[in-house]
Amino acid sequence: MPVKKETKAIIALEDGRVFEGRAFGARGERYGEIVFNTSITGYQEILTDPSYKGQIVTMTYPLIGNYGVNPEDMESTRPHVEGFVVREYIRNYSNWRGQQNLEEFLQKYDIIGVEGVDTRAITRHIRLAGAMKAVISTEDLDHKRLVRKAQESPGLVGRDLVKEVTCGERYLWSSTERPHDFPTFKVVAMDFGVKHNILRILEGLGCEVTVVPADTSAEQILALNPDGIFLSNGPGDPAGVPYVVEEVRKLMGKRPIFGICLGHQILGLAFGGKTFKLKFGHRGGNQPVKDLRTGKIDITAQNHGFCVDIESMNKDEVELTHINLNDQTLEGMRHKRFPIYSVQYHPEASPGPHDARGLFQNFLTMMKDYRGY
Repeated sequence: MPVKKETKAIIALEDGRVFEGRAFGARGERYGEIVFNTSITGYQEILTDPSYKGQIVTMTYPLIGNYGVNPEDMESTRPHVEGFVVREYIRNYSNWRGQQNLEEFLQKYDIIGVEGVDTRAITRHIRLAGAMKAVISTEDLDHKRLVRKAQESPGLVGRDLVKEVTCGERYLWSSTERPHDFPTFKVVAMDFGVKHNILRILEGLGCEVTVVPADTSAEQILALNPDGIFLSNGPGDPAGVPYVVEEVRKLMGKRPIFGICLGHQILGLAFGGKTFKLKFGHRGGNQPVKDLRTGKIDITAQNHGFCVDIESMNKDEVELTHINLNDQTLEGMRHKRFPIYSVQYHPEASPGPHDARGLFQNFLTMMKDYRGY
């Protein structure tokens, strides 16, 4: 059997740092912000999380591909990363759920993977210098030219990535998670890049979930007569979607609202606050978050590069409910007059711990109170 010829892949960062590895998956040239994720498992969920649109993801765990890929672990209809960087790709997966190897999956969706890279060095560099623009190429191997390409590529600040991942039209979510007494509540989910596990959990709790595009107006949402409104996760800079912020502001006080990740940041802007870009973001399944009301600490799954500025929030209107214990950034808040709350992290996990999944039950309680029973 002939030995498969290796293809060199170059990763060039805008500050001049260059890494060499071997390509697996697709071939070509891709641009994005290079970041790292500290999760040990869950690479398929990470690849298919729309929040990673515009990013080249480096996995800190060294062995990736061990258990293959399967249809059940998809968090959207396809991968959204711009590139995928690992220390060692495992071609011969071993798991009863696996149906194809990771390389076949990346090839199908035209995603470039790079292995044989010192991912510890990349991670340390990003932690020190910050997440930055980068390019992956299997075509152009000239280091200086690739660095220039990275420098000239579009960044994430102010850019609208939501329009690239939101659904094209309204639809009713349906899966096998529906309880026997379905439905209990009608929820409209604004899709900024929603993960399927969020929709599964809401449905499993008895919610009929209608998913709408990100540019849906407040009037159109209220015309559906929902019991609650969910603001989803999504990619990029919340300041890049002012049209969404304006419509969310119109919804405040009209129905209970629950926001996660980008939805949390959009609420922060709707409340009159500001957002800023973190140095290297929070990405992984091991982020400690403290509930300021109870003192309870949850280990959470996170994936974001922007954050709501604590100092910009009006404390007379908004209660700060959660903080990140690593860097003291804002992780949760609720409005003091309206039934609105949000968290920066991912209580639905996939991948990650389930410590915070009870927040979905809180959303149901809020809708019950709003309906008066």
